[in-house]
Amino acid sequence: MFEDNPQFKDRLTRLEKWKAAGVDPFGGRIDGLITTEEARKLHTPETPHDGGPTVKIAGRIVLLRDIGKLIFITIADWTGRIQIGLAKQFVEKQWDLAKLLELGDMAWFSGKLGHTKTGEITVWADQLGIACKALLPPPEKFHGLSDTELRYRQRYLDLFANPDSLEIFLARSRIMQLIRDFLRQRCFVEVETPMMQPIPGGAAARPFITHHNALDIDLYMRISPELYLKRLLVGGMERVFEINRNFRNEGIDTKHNPEFTMLELYQAYSDLAGMMELTETLIATLARDRHKAIKPDAAPDAPLHLPFGQRIIDFTPPFERFNYGELFQRHAGVKMFDAAAVKACAAQHHIEQIDQKDNDVLVGELFERCVEPALAKLDRPVFVYDYPAGLCPLTRRKPGDEKIAERFELYIAGMELANAYTELNDPLLQHKTFSAQLAGLKPEESMARMDNDFIDALSYGMPPAGGLGIGIDRLVMLLTNRTSIRDVVLFPLLRPHGSHDATGEKENT
Repeated sequence: MFEDNPQFKDRLTRLEKWKAAGVDPFGGRIDGLITTEEARKLHTPETPHDGGPTVKIAGRIVLLRDIGKLIFITIADWTGRIQIGLAKQFVEKQWDLAKLLELGDMAWFSGKLGHTKTGEITVWADQLGIACKALLPPPEKFHGLSDTELRYRQRYLDLFANPDSLEIFLARSRIMQLIRDFLRQRCFVEVETPMMQPIPGGAAARPFITHHNALDIDLYMRISPELYLKRLLVGGMERVFEINRNFRNEGIDTKHNPEFTMLELYQAYSDLAGMMELTETLIATLARDRHKAIKPDAAPDAPLHLPFGQRIIDFTPPFERFNYGELFQRHAGVKMFDAAAVKACAAQHHIEQIDQKDNDVLVGELFERCVEPALAKLDRPVFVYDYPAGLCPLTRRKPGDEKIAERFELYIAGMELANAYTELNDPLLQHKTFSAQLAGLKPEESMARMDNDFIDALSYGMPPAGGLGIGIDRLVMLLTNRTSIRDVVLFPLLRPHGSHDATGEKENT
C-alpha cells in the first residue's frame, strides 16, 4: 500500500507498540465526551490555573510539542480546538503511551480544565487513550492546506487541515436546515421525485443517460424535477418543495458542476409576485442569519452587508426590480420585438446561425452578452421580470400580451441565482409550446421528447400556481464568500488526476 513511505513504516512501528501495550490502536466507543467548544465555555475568569472542572474530550492531534517531561497537544473536533497539557507526574502510568502520540492521531483526554501562565485554556490531563492511530502523516502544509487540487481531491484532508473549509460545510448544512424551517412555517411539505426519468423535462439541458437492465430501457438522470412536482399539484398537494440533486451533461467552471443541488417549490393559487415575495424574504432571512454569525454584535436592523470576493453585497430588502425589455433596450440598443433590429444587433455581436434562430432566442443570447455583464457590476440582488415568451415554454403568458411570459430571474454578483414563473396550467397551450420547442430537431438531437403524460395530468386540471427554483450551491457561495462552486461542494467532479480542467488550465491554478 505505502511500503516505500518511510513515515508509513515508522507509524507501523508505533502501531505495534500500541498493540504490545495491550491497547487497541483503532479504539472504540468513548462515553462521557463533551466538545472542545463546550469545554472552552466552561472556563471562566474565576477558573483556577489547574483546578477547574473535570472534562473529557476527544479529537485529532493538530499540534504537538514535546519538551521532555511536559507535552503540549492541540486537538481539533468539529466545534473548534483546545490545548491539552500532559505532565509526566500526572500521567506517569501512561507516559510511555503519551510518547507514542503524533500528529494526525485521534485521541481522548480527561482532566482538570485550567489555563497556562499565558492564559491559554488548557485541559491538564490525567488520563488519555488512543481513538484511532493515523498511519499516514498530515499533509506537509498541515496548517492551511493550500494545494487547491489536493483540497478538492482529498476533501478529508482539507476539512481537518483547514478549519475555514469545515466551517463552510457546517454553514451549508445550517443554510439547508433554515430553508426547510422557513418553508415548513409556510405550510410547504417536502417531497421526493424520481432522479431517473424516462423523459427528461423541465429545462433545456443535455442529460446523462443510463440503462436499466431489468426493463431494458434507457433512462435519464433528471435535469429538473419540475414536471413531477407539478403532477403533485394536480393530485392536490398544494405546497410542495424538493431540495434535489440535478444532473446536466455540460461544462465545468467556477459556477457550474454537472451534479448540483436545487431548491424547487410550487405553491397553488400563487403567481410570480408571490414567488418574488417568497424569494426575497427567504434570501434576506438566510443573509441575516449569516450576517449574525459573522458580526454577532451588529444591531438587528443593521444593513445586510456580506463580503463576496473583493466586493460587498447588500442583501437588505427590498431587492431591485427591472423589466427585461427595458434592460434589453438600454444595453443592446434595440427593442426586443423589433426582429430586423435584433438580427442586425446579433450580427454585430457575431452570433452564429442568425437566420435559423427565432427572434426570442436571439434576444436571449444578446441579453447574455449585453445585459448580464451590466448586472454583474451591481452590488445588490436584482429581479429581472417579464421575459420573451419564446424562452419560457412552461410559463403563463402575461394577460393582454402573449409575447411576454410571467417569469423572473434573480441575479446576484453576476450569477443567476433563482428562476420563477407564474406556471402555465393550460394543457392546450402547453402542448403547443412543447411542440414549438421540439420543432425542427432531429430525434438524436433532442432528448426532451414530448411528455404526453404531463399533458394528460394538466388536462385533469392543475390549479393556478407559482413556481420557484434556487441554486443552492451558488447561494452557499454567496453567503460564505466563496467564488468557486468547488469550494462549497464536498466532492466536486474533477478530471483524472494530472489532467486539465474544462478551461484548459490545471485544476490547481
